[in-house]
Amino acid sequence: MIDLFEGMKTGNRKQQDAYSVIMELNIFHELRTYNPVLCGTLPIGIDVEGSDLDIIMEVQELEHFTEQLQTLYNNKDNFTLKRTIIRGREVVKATFFFNNFEFELFGQTQLVHKQNAYLHMIIEHKLLQKVPNLKEKVINLKIQGYKTEEAFCKLLDITGDPYEGLIRLGVEEGIVKDLI
Repeated sequence: MIDLFEGMKTGNRKQQDAYSVIMELNIFHELRTYNPVLCGTLPIGIDVEGSDLDIIMEVQELEHFTEQLQTLYNNKDNFTLKRTIIRGREVVKATFFFNNFEFELFGQTQLVHKQNAYLHMIIEHKLLQKVPNLKEKVINLKIQGYKTEEAFCKLLDITGDPYEGLIRLGVEEGIVKDLI
């Protein structure tokens, strides 16, 4: 499993700030039993104004996880907590603001390295390494309002559902074949 979080310690200013805030919140320690992994755009440097910090986790006991999130973070600004179904799986999602960063803590009964957020980030990271001018183009589309997966799919001529299309490309390119 690739961990891009540690690289943020020495990344750009926003990455360093995010790293410090996450460490200050102690999320990775407090929620360590759920194997938390930071995903999304910030670790791979394609974040824009308003990008949040997505931390995904593998959770077998959603009720206990919900209670734990409530206890740990309900005093944070704009705290919300909900249980819902996404792509056929029950998930728990908490959002809140802390030190100028929006957090989204996401738990589901699936290994973190098999969750779409992780797979998308790894595929995007590898594509950015492979195609140097892709980063600027993705950021420009994101500024225009595109979601990250939509931006990649538009630039790479992937049709259909962008979330599924990106996974398909990752499998075809051999980026995530061992993870699925």
